Amino acid sequence: MLSRRHKVRIESERMTLRLPVHGDFKQWAALRRHSETFLAPWEPTWARDHFDRKSFANRVYWAQRSVSGGTALPLMLIRRTDNALLGAITLDNIRRGPAQAGTLGYWVGAPFARQGFMREAIQAVVHHAFHQLDLSRLEAACLPENTPSRGVLEKSGFKYEGVAQSYLQINGRWRNHVLYANLRSDRRGKTEVGQA
Repeated sequence: MLSRRHKVRIESERMTLRLPVHGDFKQWAALRRHSETFLAPWEPTWARDHFDRKSFANRVYWAQRSVSGGTALPLMLIRRTDNALLGAITLDNIRRGPAQAGTLGYWVGAPFARQGFMREAIQAVVHHAFHQLDLSRLEAACLPENTPSRGVLEKSGFKYEGVAQSYLQINGRWRNHVLYANLRSDRRGKTEVGQA
């Protein structure tokens, strides 16, 4: 369980990754509005109340409950030099028992894309998941044509595993996704063949 970690903070080189708080609303809404054209092709259709303060408050409460229940770790990416909100990353669907796995999802605002922030965030969350949460497998999925997302996953140690048909509704349509995974003890591609 993550209950003692209500104030989870993960420090990376340039960012603090932390749970959302109510005070994030204005910055979050402004960044999402500014990045709508950039994000829409890769995300589920936004609900009508997407930018409502009450909807954001529900996100904050969901984050607190998820961390308390050990089912998810939703984090905001905050640049330390100016406290700018850059995006978010969520380790969701945390499964215990024989699985010890979770699913990674993320977004970065258009002004901060392709500056290495998401790679830095993914690497920090992967380290936290493997060494603090004792997970063994992290999964991620993205649209096949989302080359930047595929690239950041691969540069962060995730390996391609296949295609999931009609995996999620993205921008109003059921879409196939490519699947990636990162394993704590990854031996894929390694073999004992030919060793004495």
